[in-house]
Amino acid sequence: MGTPAYEELESQIDECMLADRFRMRRDLKKKKERDRLWNSIRKSVALVDRRKSVLPNVSYPAQLPVSQHVQEIRDALEKHQVLIVAGETGSGKTTQLPKICLEAGRGIYGRIGHTQPRRVAARTIASRLAEELDVQVGRQVGYQVRFQDETGPETLIKVMTDGVLLAETQNDRFLEKYDTLIIDEAHERSLNIDFLLGYVRRILPRRPDLKVIITSATIDVDRFSRHFDNAPIIEVSGRTYPVEVHYRPLDESTEDADEAQMRAIIEVLEEIEALPRGDVLIFLPGEREIRETAGFIRKHFVGQPGRNSSGTDAAVQILPLYSRLAVADQNRVFNPSGEARRIVLATNVAETSLTVPGIRYVIDPGLARISRYSFRSRVQQLPIEPVSRASADQRKGRCGRISDGVCFRLYSEDDYDSRPEFTDPEIMRTNLASVILQMLQLKLGDIQRFPFVERPDRKQINDGFALLYE
Repeated sequence: MGTPAYEELESQIDECMLADRFRMRRDLKKKKERDRLWNSIRKSVALVDRRKSVLPNVSYPAQLPVSQHVQEIRDALEKHQVLIVAGETGSGKTTQLPKICLEAGRGIYGRIGHTQPRRVAARTIASRLAEELDVQVGRQVGYQVRFQDETGPETLIKVMTDGVLLAETQNDRFLEKYDTLIIDEAHERSLNIDFLLGYVRRILPRRPDLKVIITSATIDVDRFSRHFDNAPIIEVSGRTYPVEVHYRPLDESTEDADEAQMRAIIEVLEEIEALPRGDVLIFLPGEREIRETAGFIRKHFVGQPGRNSSGTDAAVQILPLYSRLAVADQNRVFNPSGEARRIVLATNVAETSLTVPGIRYVIDPGLARISRYSFRSRVQQLPIEPVSRASADQRKGRCGRISDGVCFRLYSEDDYDSRPEFTDPEIMRTNLASVILQMLQLKLGDIQRFPFVERPDRKQINDGFALLYE
């Protein structure tokens, strides 16, 4: 047994050795952290250099109205964090804005994120951008939809659905992968778009380097501007060619409305036969209506000179377009070939999200399936309803891209004038119980405090909570 002095000395030595070990561990940890930080910096610098080396040349089609505003948009983007770009269908907003951002030096230190409401739109727009920039899809321009990611380290422009970007907020709370966000077709006001607009507004003070462009048809753009503290609005309205509107109300003496509509479509198609060459776009509420109408058109054309039993020879080609259609069949619509006059039967996926090439004539029955929640029965329904005036104008804008267009509306002008100006935002016509759960899953916080563009009525919110309690 040692003396007290020896034991005290031994204790001091042990403390010194323990302190040294702690200091060595701390220094080793700091060294690892420094090494990890430097490796991250080196990778980032290498990635920036790699992206700079693959920058494509940018040019703009002279015939698009947005091409006349390139410098104005660039100047506004440099001065402001948020920019609202409004323009009619066919003005070129969707395809040219990412190129303007790229030319302004965006997309190097972070990607240019470009959102679309629908998967088919994300794929086709990415292909179109890659074609205009003369690059491959998956390299400088990529896209991501559910179960499919066509992006890489060199991707400068990433086109994706709203849902994909929302999902990314779970692991990237401040969306640091992006230096620019383009939220396209904001006027559709789907739940995902409203979530994104509120989320982006929240993170903007923490991301002063992030630039945001909100694009919309000329529909209530002042509301978007007020939501982002009076952000500037740039109008790029204009159409390459004028569109003439003809009203063809249905025969009300017929009891079967579907049959009356199909006969009216056939009559208009026969009228178009005598007009100058051009493809036809017919809007229908859903997949079932598309299949039935396609069969009716084929049956009508069977046996007529120049047409075979399928109705797909050199005289006419019938093409469906809806979200559940296989990708190869969707691509047929966007790759016209041959001398056949194409008749494209589409849901409202072709109303704003997509531009089908070659369309000169539009037939619009003025109907769409619109999801609505019934407070009395507490059931979410999907009835077929007349579209709003704004939606009807969007459909009209689908023709007139290649030459003077003609829109045939299968309802009266008085009917058009009596319709509501805008379609209600989805959050105003849905069951908020599911919205509350979705917001909790996405960690968006309390529905009553979330910065919605248009806040739901308290009665709707209370009904949603009451349903969850039950």
